[in-house]
Amino acid sequence: MLSTPDYSHFTGQDYEKIYEPSEDTFLFLDALEKDINFLNNLKPEIVVEIGPGSGLVINFLAKHLKDARKTFFIAADINKDACLATQLTSYKNNNDVNVINCDLIEPLMDRLKHKVDVLLFNPPYVVTESEELGSRGLQAAWAGGADGRHVMDRVFNQLNKIITKNGVFYLVALKQNNIDDIEIYLSNLGFKMDVFMNRRAGIENLFILKFTRK
Repeated sequence: MLSTPDYSHFTGQDYEKIYEPSEDTFLFLDALEKDINFLNNLKPEIVVEIGPGSGLVINFLAKHLKDARKTFFIAADINKDACLATQLTSYKNNNDVNVINCDLIEPLMDRLKHKVDVLLFNPPYVVTESEELGSRGLQAAWAGGADGRHVMDRVFNQLNKIITKNGVFYLVALKQNNIDDIEIYLSNLGFKMDVFMNRRAGIENLFILKFTRK
């Protein structure tokens, strides 16, 4: 069993500003552990996480990928406090994660064109009113708008521009996000979907979806 990155440096006050690691976070870690042989064989040169929050997920790969020192890790978050948190988690775990404060990966699109081998995204998937969108603070971590898909769909439309030929995209989703529709949408963009892991957490039915090119 692969160890979870150390995040003991966070306090309750921190979680008033950043997303606290929860069931979806740990499901994501379990999925990446299950797929670690695939990821090691992929030998990724660039790993990107959008919306890292506390930084556990990308630091998990930075900690456990076989050739992690040869991999360039990028974490991008619209929440400045999440950026600081991810950087701190990186330091605490002796990893090297490059953090940028931005909306999705907009400033990096040209540089990352067809260069991302692994894309990680635990999006704001909670179904909310549209008025709750647009935050740059903690609310940005969970408010997903109609069907919880507002931010998700923006990322979907960037995939073909950034994912390498043999690259992989891991996505956390809720049943309410209309997973069948996600599969059709991304199939039309040239990706095949694997429902890689599923777990019920309270009232939430969580999924880890894995996408590769057809």
